[in-house]
Amino acid sequence: MDDSKYIEVQDVSMSFDTRKGDFLALKDINLSVRKGEFVTLIGHSGCGKSTLLNLIAGLLNATDGTMLCANREIAGPSPERGVVFQNHSLLPWLTCFENVYLAVERVFGSVEGTAKLKGRTNAALALVGLTHAAQKRPHEISGGMKQRVGIARALSMEPKVLLMDEPFGALDALTRAHLQDELLKIVAKTRSTVVMVTHDVDEAVLLSDRIVMMTNGPSATIGEILQVRLPRPRERLALAQDALYTEYRTSVLEFLYQRQSRPLAKEAA
Repeated sequence: MDDSKYIEVQDVSMSFDTRKGDFLALKDINLSVRKGEFVTLIGHSGCGKSTLLNLIAGLLNATDGTMLCANREIAGPSPERGVVFQNHSLLPWLTCFENVYLAVERVFGSVEGTAKLKGRTNAALALVGLTHAAQKRPHEISGGMKQRVGIARALSMEPKVLLMDEPFGALDALTRAHLQDELLKIVAKTRSTVVMVTHDVDEAVLLSDRIVMMTNGPSATIGEILQVRLPRPRERLALAQDALYTEYRTSVLEFLYQRQSRPLAKEAA
């Protein structure tokens, strides 16, 4: 298997049937994601970022083109591709432990005993720093903690790919910054392949190996791809004074506000 093309999006287009006829949301999307790479999708509202993420997740089927993960066609949802949404989607009547355990049991229940399943659940909660909140229900914890439970649930399935749709978008600035820092540590530890939708330029530069910038919709496509060559591990305060960080941030802002209608001819792996 070619690790440089762990996820492959080949000539993908996506249209939706609406009352006014077909709406072409995405057109001619070509993207390869390396194993262990952190890629963010950024663009203005309506540019198809979440649609592309949902295609990779298997929650939508492309109108045209091919979607592959680990050389296998993406034909539907799979535990191999864990998803974290902006809305944490926790079951309110279950504890944090039970919300994560539900996913663990679904994936590993047929081959592992209860003790092993509980161990996986506790390990996932520990990874996001929520051991102390295991027996609390969603209404008893903060918004940031709820998102961490969602991340723990996704990671507990040991997915090959972690897909995140603006997971910190609804949080206050301090909580968002804390969870971004935690995510950097988690990804470094798990070596996960991550594709994340964001509208936050600083978040994209801080977290990414590459930033995929989308043109405005309809018929949105990939406009430019920026390679982020900042060394890891990354420290937020140090990067604030880094000239290269500022250069990347400026490049993304210039694309979003000046060049967003200019598509890239073909994405190079």
